[in-house]
Amino acid sequence: MKIYRYLDRGSIRESSTPPSDAVLLTPCVPSKIVCVGRNYAEHAKELGNEAPSEPIIFLKPPSALLAPFGTIVRPAISQRVDHEAELAIVIGKRARDVRAAQWRDYVLGFTCANDVTARDIQKKDVQFTRGKGFDTFAPLGPCIETELDPAALQVAARVNGDTRQNGNTRDMIFPCGFLVEFITSVMTLEPGDVILTGTPSGVGPLQAGDTVEVEIEGIGVLRNPVA
Repeated sequence: MKIYRYLDRGSIRESSTPPSDAVLLTPCVPSKIVCVGRNYAEHAKELGNEAPSEPIIFLKPPSALLAPFGTIVRPAISQRVDHEAELAIVIGKRARDVRAAQWRDYVLGFTCANDVTARDIQKKDVQFTRGKGFDTFAPLGPCIETELDPAALQVAARVNGDTRQNGNTRDMIFPCGFLVEFITSVMTLEPGDVILTGTPSGVGPLQAGDTVEVEIEGIGVLRNPVA
């Protein structure tokens, strides 16, 4: 089942079929957005990195969240802002020290994410917080799909209709269950928290006036203009 979260005549509602004239919101409101870096070998390679021996995790602030059709704003201090299409896991109940075999018991479902990145700032700072944390740098949506096997899903990014990324979750170095176990051994995840599972190869720049789409098989399309 797909769960949309939307604004309808001033009220926030949830439905499997939102009215066509409703304003879509982010499908959840996480207390934290936990991201996984270099979880596809080809993406690690394209940025000149080795595939990691264990997950690389970092956080995006909830203030970076952006709803479907919301505008990604390039910060003036960055000359290179990239798209990164990702499968996002949405947590359904409090999770701490979860074993990989039970990971699905703690998950509400899955959605599309764009881990927008100021690449030049990321390289300058070495660590990821500033380059990944600008306002509007975490588009999420359009819905949460609650009945989905994430083992082999196509993950694509398009810019102005041109395909830039076209990967599959079966190529993840660390699959979803491993990630949930690893992350919950470090921190407690609360209902609504989000895990971004990494991006396939093909990341590239976004310019003002572009429209970027993230499409994941079985979920839908997350679309955002850039300014």
